[in-house]
Parts: sequence; C-alpha cells; structure tokens
Amino acid sequence: MPNSLPRRALIRGLLAAAAIPLAARHSLAAVPEAAGPDAAAPIVALNDALSAIMKAGAATPFPARYQSLAPVVARSFDLEGILRLVVGPRWADMPREMQTALLGEFHRFTVASYVANFDDDHGTRLEILPATRAIGGDVVVETRIVSPKADPVRLDYVMHQTDGQWQARDVLLDGTISRVAVQRSDFRHILENGGPLALIASLRKKVSALSGGTLS
Repeated sequence: MPNSLPRRALIRGLLAAAAIPLAARHSLAAVPEAAGPDAAAPIVALNDALSAIMKAGAATPFPARYQSLAPVVARSFDLEGILRLVVGPRWADMPREMQTALLGEFHRFTVASYVANFDDDHGTRLEILPATRAIGGDVVVETRIVSPKADPVRLDYVMHQTDGQWQARDVLLDGTISRVAVQRSDFRHILENGGPLALIASLRKKVSALSGGTLS
C-alpha cells in the first residue's frame, strides 16, 4: 500500500469497511485474575515482529517479510477458532481436508494483510497499554500505534485461553470495531454463493493482490 496513506487508513485495510461495533454485542466484566501478563505475551511478540518488518520496509521483498511474520501470526492467533466463528455452522459440515485447505489460505491471508499494512517505519511505535478489560472469559489486550505524523490508532486484541495458552480471537479497531464481524459478513456471502472452494479462491486472490503478485 502507498506510504502516503494515513496510518489509520492502513489499519482499516486489515478490517475492511462494513465493520460492526463489538461493544454493542458484549458486556464487559472484570479481568480474570489468572490472566496476568501471560495474556499480553503473544501480542508483545507480534508487535516485535511487526516492528521488525516495518524497519525492513518495502526494500525487503514481500515474501521475505511474509516468511518472517508467518510463524509469529500462527502462535499469536487462534486461527482455527477464528475461522470457526467466521464460517459458522458450515464449518462442521466441511470434510476435514477442506477445513485444512481453508485454514491454510486463511493463515496466508492474515499474514499477508499484516505485511501489506505494516510496510514502513518512519518512526512508528507499537505500544502495549497497561489497561485491560474482559469480554466474558476473554481478556482484551489494548495496543496503540503511534506515528509522528498522525493521531494514535487503537488496535486491541481479544485473547482467549485454550489448554493454558493465550491466543487472539479477534482484533478491534478503536477498541470496538470487530474484524471477526467484518470477515463473517464477507466470508459467509462467498460461501452462500460458491461454497468453500470459492472462499479459498477468493483468499488466494486477495493474497496475490496484497503481495503485488509475489505470492499466489
């Protein structure tokens, strides 16, 4: 994406346009005592990796930045859990090999989206904020993207614990706008009209576009 775009526009590229406020769908609760700093650890690692690819910049080939970020995204996000939420009841009806193929493309799309949106440095800082809040049994880790030439942007992560491991289940722009809600609308429309193969093809096309054709 062009470096001249405001950082907020770049972050909105991670979410798409038809966003749905999360706060309208969930009530807040006390943060689980067991969360501690462990809930934020995956996002600390993610921010470190994003800072590294921003410093590498567009001078480093997209595939190289993609390869460095891909394993961090796999550890930081519960991608299968997200995909189950996004796809809905159709997920259980898919053959396991189709689920695996779709999950692989969803992983590629998620990584490519971050690489395309965090493609330059220019003094940008990624900060973990000390405040936390809960949505049910999940913990929201609040972060802020600070750019010298633009207002700070909030980008929060809804952390879910499975088998003692914290991973992100959603990303919130400005603390409320849910990426999962956006993807649910987009993905289910494609599934209704073309099924899983159409969604896989759509994700592949998006990865190719995000990478400038260097990934297909």
